[in-house]
Amino acid sequence: MKTELMHEEIAGAVTTTGFLRMDHIGIVVQDLDSALHTYCDLMGFRLLQRLTIFEQLVEAAFLDGGNGTVELIAPTDATSGTARFLQSRGEGVHHVCFEVEDIVASLAALAAQGVRLIDEKPRQGVHGLVAFVHPKAAHGMMIELLQRGEHS
Repeated sequence: MKTELMHEEIAGAVTTTGFLRMDHIGIVVQDLDSALHTYCDLMGFRLLQRLTIFEQLVEAAFLDGGNGTVELIAPTDATSGTARFLQSRGEGVHHVCFEVEDIVASLAALAAQGVRLIDEKPRQGVHGLVAFVHPKAAHGMMIELLQRGEHS
């Protein structure tokens, strides 16, 4: 079993593929208002941001999780990928996001290792450039890579 990689280390990274830190966990919910009541009113999390992401057909809320963020995601359209996820798997963890210094370099390093990617090139997300690793490449967990923008 190959567990050691022969790559140059990326300064500040915790992995040889350039992951810096865990940024957030994404949780798909049926009803964002109900989820916000649970997380904020009952459990005491603080709402940082709530927005509609039109191109993804979702509404999202970011909560302060101390050393990371909780992203609650609710579909706004029954045809969205998030709605399909919710219908097939129910509410729960959708993805884990890791911040990277250089998303293009991280994607190249992952691809060189044969890791199956959803996005071969980064795209604009809410807080910077994002790309996703396919869940089948990570034992059922979708991984998001995030290169934060200047004002994120």
